[in-house]
Amino acid sequence: MVPAKGITPPFYMNESILNVSKITKYFGPVVANEAISFSLGKGEIVALLGENGAGKTTLMSILFGHYVADGGSITVFGKKLVPGSPRAALEAGVGMVHQHFTLAENMSVLDNIMLGTESLAAFKSNPRAAENKLCRLMERFGLTINPKALVKDLSVGEQQRVEILKVLYRNAKILILDEPTAVLTPQESDRLFATIAQLVEEGLSVIFITHKMREVMAASHRCIVLRQGRVVFESLTKDTDPNALAKAMVGSEIPRTIRQRQPPGKEVLSLKGITLADKKEGKREDKRKHLGTSAKKSIKNLNLSLRSNEIIGIAGVSGNGQSQLADIISGLINTYDGKILLASKELKNISPRRMIQEGVGRIPDDRNGTGLISDMSILENIASEIYGEPPFSKKGFLQFKAIADRAKKLVKKFDVRCPNIHIPVQKLSGGNMQKLILAREISGSPRIILANQPTWGLDVGAAAYVHTQLIKAAQKGAGVILISEDLDELFQVADQICVMYHGRLSNPEDVDRVDRAKLGLIMSGQFSTHEGQEKKWDQKQMKLEKNK
Repeated sequence: MVPAKGITPPFYMNESILNVSKITKYFGPVVANEAISFSLGKGEIVALLGENGAGKTTLMSILFGHYVADGGSITVFGKKLVPGSPRAALEAGVGMVHQHFTLAENMSVLDNIMLGTESLAAFKSNPRAAENKLCRLMERFGLTINPKALVKDLSVGEQQRVEILKVLYRNAKILILDEPTAVLTPQESDRLFATIAQLVEEGLSVIFITHKMREVMAASHRCIVLRQGRVVFESLTKDTDPNALAKAMVGSEIPRTIRQRQPPGKEVLSLKGITLADKKEGKREDKRKHLGTSAKKSIKNLNLSLRSNEIIGIAGVSGNGQSQLADIISGLINTYDGKILLASKELKNISPRRMIQEGVGRIPDDRNGTGLISDMSILENIASEIYGEPPFSKKGFLQFKAIADRAKKLVKKFDVRCPNIHIPVQKLSGGNMQKLILAREISGSPRIILANQPTWGLDVGAAAYVHTQLIKAAQKGAGVILISEDLDELFQVADQICVMYHGRLSNPEDVDRVDRAKLGLIMSGQFSTHEGQEKKWDQKQMKLEKNK
């Protein structure tokens, strides 16, 4: 487990191995990086923070050779880094693990690690030597994995280990991690930071990009904050705190999100025995019958009850059925076994339009692809769900003044920062796109709000705004389902938390009494919620308390 308040810098940290000097990068008239300078010491862990669009990923992409800077220079171990060449960066000792893994799932761990490391002029491959080198690396850094295992059979945490081993195999001395815990359970995150601690003990240096303050405070020696492409704050982690970092990121105080619980009201949504077969697997059902197997189910006998004034959080690692659940509630999937009831009334032949008419507000996980139509204007996107209703339509004709008046009112109320309501939404930042979706969905006072990963990719300021709006909606009587892979977010906003694992939903537990470690075990499939396991967990906890 990583410590709670910074970590002591290594005695040799002043030995600088990386120097970034006045790096500047333009994208047309937009300044992404402006004269950024910083250094990295041997065995040092630096956390790089900043709100969306601050220039963090651009800077790291320049360092790793994906982009070429318009000005400035980078030296690694005293030598100037060749710009625009990932191979040159790797040869200089710089490796990068991206947020979205770049592994070939149908290949083995060893094949993935060897990929691109052997000369095309070599007469034949030498997997035995590669495996020996890999085993030495695993033993040295404590990164155990089966070299012959297929990547598709590994957990997300194990796949991340493969990505780190790929970098170490190429003799990297500087490791860049982009949002390293975005798809990990709490236990996997703890193991990752334990691995990072082992890496720095061996003399490696680490830069990691994150939005999670708890990780910054627990696992870094030093923090660097970017805002609008410039370094605006730098400090030893032990000398700062999350509030100071958040303020530096956005340039002002972050409004604190306070969950004020209310007694829940009547049931507004009930899912009973919902089962959804995986279509690709279902097509092969007949072929499998003689083997005694059945089609894989993406959702299995799922039950959920939501009441007004209540926020239910659904945790889980990506790919465990959360997307299918969101699509069913949104009306995008209408073929399933089981029942959906709104206010005790069973719904059949559901569709997105039907769910909107029934008072379901939808905040999808993909704001660009399904939340908004990027080529259409702000006005048109706000009107997309109400254009056929009075007073916005009269005798089949759109009432453009009424639509424009409503759009202007909502843009002002939800602080959507834009020149005017006629610009395409693709010109908005991610945070302002999310505010626009909130304005459209919440302004109609829905009975139910489905928020699927509503703060993905948002900085602390934008995330706090989203949380505040969801809490206000619940206080006004809506029932809210918040699907998130971030446990910190769920503990901050939700009243109850469930976990989705392999299409199954655990029993809801009160957020003030649930054990975070227990949730992590359920998320990783190491703990079931049936009665026998509950007793085992309670007995284990009692034993731990007694030993204390």
